[in-house]
Parts: sequence; C-alpha cells; structure tokens
Amino acid sequence: MNTVLRRAALCGTAVFVALVSIPGATQQSAGPVARYTMDAGTMSGMAAMAAGGNPLALLRGGGGGAAHQLELRLGSSRAATGSPSADHFMPPAAGLGQSVPLETPVRQVQPTEGMPGPPQQRQMPSGKLYLFWGCGEHAGPGQPVVIDFSKMAKGQIPPGLFASGVSAPGEWTVTQANSRTFGEWPNAKSPRSLSGSSSLIGDHRISGNYSPDIAFHLDHDFMAPLQPRSSKQASGAYGLTWNGLPDATGYYAWAIGAKDMGRGQANEMVWWTSSATKQFGGMLADWLSPAAVARLVAAKTVMPASQTSCTVPAEVTQLGGDNMMVQLYGYGPESNFAYPPRPASAKTPWHPEWIARVRFRSNAMVLLSMPDMGGFSGGGDEDQSERGQQPPQGAKPKCHGLKGIAQRAAGLCE
Repeated sequence: MNTVLRRAALCGTAVFVALVSIPGATQQSAGPVARYTMDAGTMSGMAAMAAGGNPLALLRGGGGGAAHQLELRLGSSRAATGSPSADHFMPPAAGLGQSVPLETPVRQVQPTEGMPGPPQQRQMPSGKLYLFWGCGEHAGPGQPVVIDFSKMAKGQIPPGLFASGVSAPGEWTVTQANSRTFGEWPNAKSPRSLSGSSSLIGDHRISGNYSPDIAFHLDHDFMAPLQPRSSKQASGAYGLTWNGLPDATGYYAWAIGAKDMGRGQANEMVWWTSSATKQFGGMLADWLSPAAVARLVAAKTVMPASQTSCTVPAEVTQLGGDNMMVQLYGYGPESNFAYPPRPASAKTPWHPEWIARVRFRSNAMVLLSMPDMGGFSGGGDEDQSERGQQPPQGAKPKCHGLKGIAQRAAGLCE
C-alpha cells in the first residue's frame, strides 16, 4: 500500500498513543501454566486501508474494503525444550494456511548506564493541544482544556484527565515481561495477513514446546464493519451516525486534527472524545471485555450499544477544521476457555492447566467532512471538477488534503 497513505492514516493514532498511552495491568499468573489471548478486529475506512485493504473498494463506499486483524499472544511459566517454538492451528476459513507460528521475540538488553557515546540532542516539543469532550452541538462548560506541549514534556499534565482503571476485576494480559516464555503473531517469520472474508469460526489448537496443548471451538466471528456517516449543521457542528452492530457492547469515538492538517506541521491541534466524563486515551483504544465496557457505560465514558449517533461540537471544528481524523470503536463479545473447565461452584478448588480468551472489536478511521465517511465520497476537499476546473484531457485531477491522499493511493488523482 502507498507509504504516504499509511502514514497519514495512522497519524491520529500515533498522536493518540504517544500522548497518553497507559500500559495495561501486568499479572504474573500463579495458577495456569499457559495463558493465551486472541484479539480479533474488523477495520473499515482509512484503518482498513492502512492494514492493506483495497483503496478502490474503500472509495466506492457501501462498506466495502473492510479488513481483519488478529493479535495472538501465548505466555507460559515453563521454559522451552530447546529453542522456543509454538503454532496456532487455524480453521481453513481463516485463510492463513494450516497454522501460523508464534515467534518468541529477542529480549532487548538495555545499554549500561554511563557508557561512553555521542550526546543526545533532544528538541523540546512546541505548540498546544485543545481538548474537548462529550456529544452535543456546543461544547460544555470548562472546555477546552489547553495543554502546552512544552509543559507536558516537563510532566505538567492536568490531573485526572486521562482514562485509567478501566479493566474489570479479574482481567489479565499476556506479555513477554510477565511470562517465562512468550510467543506472538503477527511476526516477521509469518508475513501472511487475513482477508476481509476470513473467518475464525471452528476448531483452534495451539501447540508448542513450552506450554500444554490448548484447544477450543470458537462460535463467534469477526464483527461487521462500522460505517459512520456525517452531516454538517448550520452551527458548524457535525452529526455522526453509524450502523448499529448486533453484537456490540458499547461505542467510543474520538477525533483529532488541525486546520492545516495534511499540508504542514501543525503547532496547534484539537482532540475531541465522545466521553461525557472528560476521559481520554488509556485502554479505550484497546479491546475491552463486556464487563469493562459495562462499567464504562455506567460511568458515561463509553456510549451504550443502543446509541448510534453523536454530535461533534461546533467549537471543535472551529479550531480543528473540517478534515479532522475520526476513530470510532465498537466493542464486542468475549469468549473464555479453560482446562479443566471452571467448576460451577465457586467453593470448589480450581487449578486450570491453561486459560484462553478471545475478544472482538470493530474500528473505523475516517474523515469528519465526508458525508459517506466509510466510502470516502462527497464533502470535505473538492476536486477540480467540483470547482468547475476540468483537468486537461488525459490528465488526472490534482489531489488535495487527506481525501486526496486516499484518492492518490487508488490512482484517481495525482
């Protein structure tokens, strides 16, 4: 896929993660020998394009061009017999062959402090970030909160601003840090990727030389793609609507941008979130269990599954412009497996040999100014024919803004 497009599509996400990334809880399991997680995602809009989706399908609209992602993590308290080796054997409908390898990353050794080397030249960031939150035609009281990047680099961040503690009790993660032996996919050894038609339904088996065999049958599949749309109101606010997903447990949206986004380095940026509780970032961009989502819905941080619309306040677009990058998340179901299975009675001792968890999510990355945002059609930047300027015969029209980046990747402009 076009490198420029990939960078542009991930621009908002990169800022999002760099500013407020909060690591999930790490838990060294004292019970199961092995813990396994599958995180399955459906991506649409520019998120699908960044993952290798077909730009032409995305530009045609109608929800086409959705892509699937899968993240596999195996952690074990055992040492490997020889070099670590493990594979996840997939159902044929996944389209990944008989199995995918779970590769063990090489642990990074930190350089010794005090060793000689060239001095580090660091440039202090400059500019400001304007924070807005909540659905509504106009921003609520106390908005925006303004963050000076130069002060943020010194640790001067407004307290109580970023989301934390969103996980429900009993949740766990698998990382290399909390595992004696660890394997993951995707990895450099296996370049294969899923297609938009891949399916996870069927039998799954994980086998390796540092964990007991794990086997389960999965009934849930990838979620349907989100197809957000926008409409600009007279006030300058934008109404967002999207298709309700039958298996969604809740929704969360955020937008980031600047008036000169796509043309140069923005010194002043705007970030808006749909949360009514002034909560930004953290694990809200991750896969979340139904229990965690239920807590966040009760706290009015996440929109309930029954809600399929939200208005971006006029004050947000007045500062950030019409071409803000929008991320919409639909959190989905979760399946849990264990061997031996958890006893029906909580009083019965339970010492599982392994536990496994599968989570689902749907995510769309789009531009605010496009009425059919999932299809990159209409609104936003106009091409030459829309401005009454026809390009020379046989020549392609010029590309403009972020919409132009998507069109250029599809070969529709230059």
